Amino acid sequence: MPKSADAVETAAPPSSKPVPPPFLLTPRQGEAARALLSYVVELPLVSVDAQLLAVVVAIRAARGGIGNLTGTDLRSLRLENPERAVAELATAGWQVPGSLIGGDPDKPAGIVVPELAPGPGHPMPLGKGTRSRVSGWAMRTRVAKPVRKTTPAARLAALFLAAHSAADLSGHIPAELPGDCRDALPELLAKGFLADVSGDAYRLGPVVGHLAGMFRTPEELAELAEQEAAQRAAREAAAAAEPPEITPARWAEWKSGISPALLRHVEAVEQCPLCRFSFGRVANAFATSPPEVPVPRSVFSAYETWRDAHPDCGQEAAAFTVAFRAEHGHGPSYGQLCKGLGWKKLPRSLRGFVVHRIVAEDWLTDTSPVPWTLRPGKLAQTHGIALPAQAVRVSRSSR
Repeated sequence: MPKSADAVETAAPPSSKPVPPPFLLTPRQGEAARALLSYVVELPLVSVDAQLLAVVVAIRAARGGIGNLTGTDLRSLRLENPERAVAELATAGWQVPGSLIGGDPDKPAGIVVPELAPGPGHPMPLGKGTRSRVSGWAMRTRVAKPVRKTTPAARLAALFLAAHSAADLSGHIPAELPGDCRDALPELLAKGFLADVSGDAYRLGPVVGHLAGMFRTPEELAELAEQEAAQRAAREAAAAAEPPEITPARWAEWKSGISPALLRHVEAVEQCPLCRFSFGRVANAFATSPPEVPVPRSVFSAYETWRDAHPDCGQEAAAFTVAFRAEHGHGPSYGQLCKGLGWKKLPRSLRGFVVHRIVAEDWLTDTSPVPWTLRPGKLAQTHGIALPAQAVRVSRSSR
């Protein structure tokens, strides 16, 4: 829904603070990236050239056992000795067509990696989407501006250090990092790929922060598993306690037992000509209580990133509810609020947390657990954003 003139006038000017690029990998995809690198360093390869080439081929072959590579791809890796690297892959048991070196540079050569063929015991069982995302991440890390013209050892080190970085860009050098890559750390520090190195601890430079592999410690993984188990148990309990379907007769009976003020609100939502909600959605929203599902840990960090990009969300949300109520006669749902303000693609759990935080900050208030009751809170009213009835109360209290 477009904002009204009043909402536009009350909203603060957008922040000029630059928004960092989103992370390329999810935590699960970061685990897949680290599995790829671990697989490569365990191969009987001698040179960094061969290891860097193996990273590219292995992720392309991860699902079907065949990784396509052109001569142009090979040249773009800027290996010190590409012929030797290809020979090392062949010695390791990979079937590399001779056309890769001397053939048409634009014609793909299918490199067969026997241990990556589909079947049981696969060392990297990746889904299609994960394989694609990790492949894209590996390419963008190799060609990131700070490392684009560095040595193969530096670029392979960049892959390892990015993959083992947490969401706060910090990390610890993995024990499996090849020796030549460890020797390249000063080069990465000088180029700005790394912001700091202290012993085995390091931090990615902000310009490549989006390449972090979202590394999590064993303790964090255990906590996440515990949270997921709690959420699963809550969902199962909610499903077991799910009330019987609300029929028109039960709905009429429920409405007969509520207050006149609540009934007016219910009917405003039920009869709204703009929303046109189905009977089931309205009846279930009012007559049943939503289950309390624990907030995942990931939502907290996702919220911090989202909030940095939306510093004026509270004021914008309050102004939106005023305009929405003027048109609809009732407040917006959480989904209507986020959609109306252009906050698209928010997962349901994050969307709920965003609105709860705005309510907690007093930019919004509601009559929980009654749905469709969002309206300006006390903080919004002090900024002149209020419904007509609220404005009258504020005026009287200021006398």
